[in-house]
Parts: sequence; C-alpha cells; structure tokens
Amino acid sequence: MQAVRVTVVAFEGVSLFHLSVPSQVFGVEPAPLGLAPYEVRYWAPRPGPVRCSQGVVINIPKGQDVMSDADLVIVPAWNDPQRPAPPALTDALRRAHERGAQVVGLCLGAFVLGDAGLLDGRQATTHWACRELFAQRFPKADFRPDVLYVDDGGVITSAGTVAAIDCCLNLVRQRHGADVANRVARLLVTPPHRQGGQAQFIEQPVPELPSENRMPGVLEWARERLAEPLSLDILADVAHMSRRTFTRRFREATGTTVIKWLAGERLARAQQLLETTHLPIERIATAAGFGTSLSLRQHFAAQLKTSPSSYRRAFFDVDRRGQPHPPVVD
Repeated sequence: MQAVRVTVVAFEGVSLFHLSVPSQVFGVEPAPLGLAPYEVRYWAPRPGPVRCSQGVVINIPKGQDVMSDADLVIVPAWNDPQRPAPPALTDALRRAHERGAQVVGLCLGAFVLGDAGLLDGRQATTHWACRELFAQRFPKADFRPDVLYVDDGGVITSAGTVAAIDCCLNLVRQRHGADVANRVARLLVTPPHRQGGQAQFIEQPVPELPSENRMPGVLEWARERLAEPLSLDILADVAHMSRRTFTRRFREATGTTVIKWLAGERLARAQQLLETTHLPIERIATAAGFGTSLSLRQHFAAQLKTSPSSYRRAFFDVDRRGQPHPPVVD
C-alpha cells in the first residue's frame, strides 16, 4: 500500500502545537485502523535550525526535496499575519497545488495560502480573532468566519488552534471514511467531529457554576436515542430547562441549532453503519433516525454530494469485515 506523503512547513516562530498536529493525526499505527501508511516530513524555506514560538529549536535537514512529491502540504499557524510570507514559501505552495497536491493552512497558516494567491475565488477561514485583518488582506477570498474548517478545490483552511485537529481528522475522513476517522479520534481522545462553528468559541460569558451547563449529558442522551423521535421540547425537558433557555444554551455549547445538530449526528451514524455493517439502506435509515431511505438519500446528497450506496462502495471496510460489499440499491 503506497504511503501518503505529507509535508509540514516549518519556519522561524512556528507554533510547536501546530507543527506536531499532523504527525499526531496521521502518525497513528496504520495496521489496526486499515489506514494507508502516512509519511510525515518537514520542509523549511531556509533549512537548518528553526526556533519555534515556544523556544524549542528543531533542525530541518538541507537538501531534502520533500515538497516536490508531497500529496498533502500543511502550513501551520503563521507567526505574524501582518507580515507576508516569503516568495520561497508561496512559490513552493503554488507549485504543489498546480501539480495536484492538497494544500492546507492551519489557523493563521491561511494567511500564507492567501499570500500565495490560492484563496482567490475560494472559500476560506482562519482564527476568529484575525477575521477582520484576513478579510482586508484577501478581499478576493470567499471568507467564511464561522466555520471550523473549509475545503474548496483542494485548498483547505481551518480556524484557530484545536480546529487544526478537526481539519486533519476531516482529511482522514475524506480518504478513509467516517469510521476510521472516528477510531483515530478515539486514540487521540478527541471528538471525531465537532458541529457548529467558531461562533461557539468567540469571547462570551461562561456559566458561573458547572451545574448551569447540562449540555454534555443531554447530547450524550440524544446520541444514544437517534432512532427515536427527538425535538427541541424533548431535549429541553431532559435538561430541565425552558425552551427559550435551552435554545440559547444549546447554541452556545454547539454553535448550531437542535435541528441541524440532530441531522449531523444522524448522518454520522448512518455513515458508520454503511461502513461497518451489511444492514440494508432502509434499516440504516431507521436506525439513524431518518425514518425513510428517501430522507437518508436526500441528506447524503445535500451534505456529502453522494448517495448512500456510493458511499458504502467507497468506504465499506472489506478488510475488517472479511466479506464483499453488500448489495445495495438506492
């Protein structure tokens, strides 16, 4: 199985956290997860000693041509969004994208992709704290300030800090399906997919007492009952809150509405069942809470741009199940 070549860009003042995220997500032991091996390499515009923002010095060997054959190029958070990235870096990114590599800007790394001209006419995001500067510097980008990450034409950008993990997990999801991404997330002890957007993390008052925020328990309760009829009123009752208070707290906690959150959770459940079971589409629709196969197909078409059967053909875990793809009909 051919390795996926990942090149992570290093530069003076780079975030040690963002520099390590790709190796943490893509560097998991591939065999138990059915993953193709990932080869994570590091590249710098000026090879040699590179000092991270935390003071740690790492060495990027000279003479390594790890940018020319990379399948995936990742730029960590840029050290100064006011300062344009050097031509050596932006030229390398343009060449990588032109030959078909996916190019990723984590957090303020989106500024580097913008300097390379890769965001013109494309959807993009970055850390919410720099949203105004980003919009000013890159007016040709279709700026999406409220999302955690966005992929447009093989150019991917993410929101701040921990959203880098969300973004990299989504890259695993694209290549290997939701179930594998879920298993990687479990090894990292992190949620496989966070719904909502950056709005839930923008500075706002927090509850004074832990007991005031009952969302985690309610969300887990709902996840265990996705096949059942669920509504805003039912969840508010479980949380022992009024409808109005629950609606406000729910949006603060998840960044979205109850309807959209339930649709996302049910879609994720359907993906998992398609990847790991031989259940017919109708049974999966019922188990995930969509009710009918028509509703399931509509959600797949709207959110994933594919059909349940096509998704299953792409991601059904043949090796782990030891059986051929189940016959499915949309």
